[in-house]
Amino acid sequence: MKKPEVVVVTGVSSGIGRAAALSFAARGCRVFGSVRRLAGAAPLQGVELFEMDIRHEASVRDGIGSVIDRAGRIDVLVNNAGVNLLGAVEETSLEEARSLFDTNLFGLLRTAQAVLPHMRAQHGGRIVNVSSVLGFLPAPYMGLYSASKHAVEGLSETLDHEVRQFGIRVTLVQPFYTKTRLDANSPQAAATIAAYDRERQVVARAVAESVKGAAEPKGVAEAIVEAALGPWRMRHAPAGQAALLSRLRRFMPSGPLDSSLRKKLGLG
Repeated sequence: MKKPEVVVVTGVSSGIGRAAALSFAARGCRVFGSVRRLAGAAPLQGVELFEMDIRHEASVRDGIGSVIDRAGRIDVLVNNAGVNLLGAVEETSLEEARSLFDTNLFGLLRTAQAVLPHMRAQHGGRIVNVSSVLGFLPAPYMGLYSASKHAVEGLSETLDHEVRQFGIRVTLVQPFYTKTRLDANSPQAAATIAAYDRERQVVARAVAESVKGAAEPKGVAEAIVEAALGPWRMRHAPAGQAALLSRLRRFMPSGPLDSSLRKKLGLG
């Protein structure tokens, strides 16, 4: 009898990560979910929680090592943990930019580098990186977040070319706004510039309205499970707005798409 797939999902304390971990468990997988601190973490039925902070190499090494010790293998890694930031590019300090990239890009790199030796040894595995539609679209007043997700897209495609010789594939999931704390409670750049106040506030209100009407994380979780366990393809856009925007990016001329995005954000 085939053993269940061993799946690691980062950032399962809430939102997309929590929904994805539960969806994998419902599919009969053995699921390990990372949280920054085990103390006080809410339990998840069918999910084995472990402590790991993707911003720190030693924590990642110890966390992934603990999963290998308990399960003997890792078949799927879902890089879900991430942070957002609202602010004009000019307003965003280098320290804020480094902090965001340390989670969204370098955190993903740390976990991938930690699991790859084990996946190479077992001659197989799948790495699912949660990107965003902002990984292929511009995002006024979320420039550094968008830049980090564009970087995730480039890194993922390159990594897939490098590791497929070992039976490992890398894939992307590109959600749009989802009802999560990440989308609803985005921090703002600390040092604002008055010249950007009007537009930044307009965009912040548009984002808040989009989140209010956004889908629950379940749809994104289903796309993640399909990306992990289904036939490989490079990109997975969850049904709805994400899938629509993906098609528009491919087939709509850049001028009309640019105008449509600005109108959606209230920028005219």
